[in-house]
Amino acid sequence: RVQLVESGGGSVQTGGSLRLSCAASEYTVSTYCMGWFRQAPGKEREGVAAISSAGIPRYAASVKGRFTISLDNAKNTLYLQIDTLNPEDTAMYYCAADVDRGHYCYLLQSDYDYWGQGTQVTVSS
Repeated sequence: RVQLVESGGGSVQTGGSLRLSCAASEYTVSTYCMGWFRQAPGKEREGVAAISSAGIPRYAASVKGRFTISLDNAKNTLYLQIDTLNPEDTAMYYCAADVDRGHYCYLLQSDYDYWGQGTQVTVSS
C-alpha cells in the first residue's frame, strides 16, 4: 500500500513562494507517475502538475511557468515549487500516485490510485 503525506502549505502574500513536499512510501516516486492536484473552495479538484519516474514533468496550462514539480528518489519525496503566488492559487493541494504506470503521466484524477490528506495554501492580496 502506498502512503503519501503532504506538508509545506501555509499562508503567504501575493507574490510569495512556497515549496510543498509529499513524503511517499519507499520506491513510490522512483517507480510510478506522481501528480499534484488542488481544490479551491466551491470548485472541482484539478490537476496542476505530474512527473514520471524518469523525472519528465507535465503541467496544466494555467500554472506553467510558475509551478515546478520535482522528485528526490533518495528521500522518496515529491515536491511542488510554487512561485509568484496569487489569490487564485488558494486551495487544498494533494499529491497522488498512479501505480499503473511510470511514464506518460497525465493530469486525470481517475488515473491516480493513492492520495495524501492534503496541505492548505492560502494566498492573501
